[in-house]
Amino acid sequence: MTIQTTLGSTPLNRRNFLVGTAAATGGFSLAFSFPYAPAMAAEVQEINAWVVIKPDDTVVIRIARSEMGQGTLTGLAQMVVEELECDWKKVTTEYPTPGENVKRGRVWKNFSTGGSRGIRESNQYVREGGAAARLMLVAAAAAEWNVPVAECTAANSVVTHSSGKTLTYGHLASAAAKLEPPKEIPLKDPKDWKLIGKPIHRLDTMDKLTGKQMYGIDVKLPGMLTATVKACPVNGGKLKSFDAAKVEKMPGVKKVVSIDGNAVVVVADTYWNARTALAALPIEWDVGKSGSVQQSDVTAMLKDGLGATEAYIGNKVGDAAGAIAGAAKKVEATYAYPWQNHAPMEPLNAAALYTPDKLEVWCGTQNGEAALAAAAEAAELPVAKCDVYKMMLGGGFGRRGRADYVRQAVLVAKQMPGVPIKLIWSREEDMQHGSYHPTTMCKLTGGLDKDGNLVGLHMRISGQSILASLAPQSLQNGMDPATFQGMLPSGPEGTYSYNVPNLLIDHAMRNPHLTAGFWRGVNLNQNTVYMESFMDELAEAAGKDPLEFRMKLMKPKNAAALKAACDRAGYGKPLPEGHFHGIAQVMGFGSYVAGVAEVSVSKDGVLKIHKITAATDPGYAVNPWLIERQVAGSFVYGLSAALYGEITVKDGVVEQTNFDSYNVMRMDEMPEVDTVVAASGGFWGGVGEPTIAVAAASVLNGIYKATGKRVRELPLMNNELKKGA
Repeated sequence: MTIQTTLGSTPLNRRNFLVGTAAATGGFSLAFSFPYAPAMAAEVQEINAWVVIKPDDTVVIRIARSEMGQGTLTGLAQMVVEELECDWKKVTTEYPTPGENVKRGRVWKNFSTGGSRGIRESNQYVREGGAAARLMLVAAAAAEWNVPVAECTAANSVVTHSSGKTLTYGHLASAAAKLEPPKEIPLKDPKDWKLIGKPIHRLDTMDKLTGKQMYGIDVKLPGMLTATVKACPVNGGKLKSFDAAKVEKMPGVKKVVSIDGNAVVVVADTYWNARTALAALPIEWDVGKSGSVQQSDVTAMLKDGLGATEAYIGNKVGDAAGAIAGAAKKVEATYAYPWQNHAPMEPLNAAALYTPDKLEVWCGTQNGEAALAAAAEAAELPVAKCDVYKMMLGGGFGRRGRADYVRQAVLVAKQMPGVPIKLIWSREEDMQHGSYHPTTMCKLTGGLDKDGNLVGLHMRISGQSILASLAPQSLQNGMDPATFQGMLPSGPEGTYSYNVPNLLIDHAMRNPHLTAGFWRGVNLNQNTVYMESFMDELAEAAGKDPLEFRMKLMKPKNAAALKAACDRAGYGKPLPEGHFHGIAQVMGFGSYVAGVAEVSVSKDGVLKIHKITAATDPGYAVNPWLIERQVAGSFVYGLSAALYGEITVKDGVVEQTNFDSYNVMRMDEMPEVDTVVAASGGFWGGVGEPTIAVAAASVLNGIYKATGKRVRELPLMNNELKKGA
């Protein structure tokens, strides 16, 4: 990541840190228990950055990633413990802060929590952390016994000598902590794993069940006040004026302030009093030129890109235009994908305590180092005088990878030094000021020869670039490679699945005024809808079964995942009357995934998604139970978006304001999810995000089988389909 290069090659100061974190396109996050209390008391021993051992043999594993329901806390701990050889029943976790990470030379390395990168990027060094601690404990035991290290082994938090003598990790921790860390750290062969690959219960479940688990919105500090914010309703607009005198004497109101030239904040004793006063506050906005933007303007902008002569090329093989022109049959279709909001159940929030000499922030974040950078910049303090204490996230999905809400909290706290301020966004603020899933359109043109073989394919994407919105410095000669996720010729973020002799996939960038952001699954979602729906259209035009048509074109790893899903689902075998299968597959986030949706549509248009069978090959499967739950959760999110997810604008303002106008899937609509963990080994892929991409695509293909009607625009609620019970 860019941040590693920047911080590793130049002296650390606030400017370098801010530039480094801003340039990083992935999320960063880390945390410590709240309040920050690392396990470093006199009786507790830090063996290394990853492992802390208490006298009672309790082992504290430090986790440098963010837990937001996906299970990464447990999966990462499993990998450390695999090499540490400690008693899993005595394992607990804590989170280092980004400030501590900076002070220790970024010993915990990359803390990004996004792009399903947690395990696939850090597996090597977290296992080395566990292995190094084990070697130090064994060496300490050998020294105490005055025997060769080779005569000692470790298992279940006990070091055993060949003579039968034993010492516990708790006893050895003090001596081990004083030893020089090993320079060579051999790791186990996967065939010798005892814990990795095993279904193990999550470490955070009990605290959630008992209510002990604290989220950012739960933070309480002595003398804390609560604030809420309202920004200009039109993205890019400015604050013109406000009349604080009208609300300053309302119950509980302590202060009314403006921040960033485009927002007003009311600080009060309670959230309700702050929100009530903010609603009554007279405000004038300068909406700017974007105040005239209508949804039809956005649609027209995207349509214009479909026929543009200039476009960025993401994947090119042979001469697609020539092959299509000379084909026996030409197939063409245009698809559209809307803006979608993250809508995490916990509203955005952050608590900040500012003094001229120190800044502390408490928040849920996917990007702890960027949150620290944003906080330091807003406070105008050196990074060394700032820190961020990571809280559990009540949903992230990419939205908490940004730190705009952290910056706002610090700006308010700076105007009230010494007073803890907790800023909470309203649901309406979250809906209308998100970083939305980019809106795009796609025109696909394919050419078939007389035998129904695909000889040429052109995929033109028109629409937003996430990097243009959030990190323009990361564009490559103006191109956003992330736009082509799943469609690139190579790369772990998404490699194109098919062998097409003549191929062109390009992007005409068109950026409306709303901010685009990393939304769970990112560009893989719409690209899979486009490509996999069109593959079904091509198969029909060729007179072939969709599976047969794909298999002839597919690369082996993709074909294996699709075959696994189809075999489990019974694709091609008789289904209940009125039920139909739709299929889709893709490679993304380092994994190969496929889905088979079983759907029905009644005569009066009621859609019912009965079952989704999903296969995922992440290489190594750290915890099959976590994977199964991640996959099921991905379909909750992906199908919810497919059914209802749509953000629209009128006069430049987002029309959706709450869950009454931005609907999500209910429990009675959720299908059965059957997960095939087809781990082939040899690589580390992500889970949770990849399978989102096949949710909508497989359902859309199933709907066509059921109705003969091809749906090419989401969400499904805008089509002639009704909710199924």
